[in-house]
Amino acid sequence: MTVEELNRLPEPAARAAFARCCGTAAWVGRMCAARPFRDRAAILEEAERAWSGLDASGRREAFTHHPRIGEIAALREKFVTTAKWASDEQRGAAMASEATLAALADRNRAYESRFGYIFIVCATGKSAEEMLALLEARMGNDPDTELEIAAGEQMKITRLRIEKLVEESR
Repeated sequence: MTVEELNRLPEPAARAAFARCCGTAAWVGRMCAARPFRDRAAILEEAERAWSGLDASGRREAFTHHPRIGEIAALREKFVTTAKWASDEQRGAAMASEATLAALADRNRAYESRFGYIFIVCATGKSAEEMLALLEARMGNDPDTELEIAAGEQMKITRLRIEKLVEESR
């Protein structure tokens, strides 16, 4: 869709479009309220501002809108509106060995137990082995540091999805 088309969407459709990029209600509301945008760069700038204005619970809310890395079945079931994008983003996990997928599943559970939310990483271009190594490395972080890292990864994902959203129908 073009920027102009995004600007003209009725509120419910705009909310749905932005929610495909980041699932936090406060972020979606701020993005809708900031319309109209002059260009894609303005959308991306506002996305960063809206994201940086969220508190920890708002950031964690966004994480609930992602499947766990490597859980391909969850992409099809729970995340219908973002399944194509998430599947593309997690292509590296889809090609992983069973042993790597099992290790990812195990370490994801340990990560979630430690931090209270799923492991968030911008998976685009990363192999399952790379994601597993990142997960392992981040397990030693303190909770505040890890939340900041996860939030940064979420913003990378959001940025990529906005770029896809605005280009999609061209």
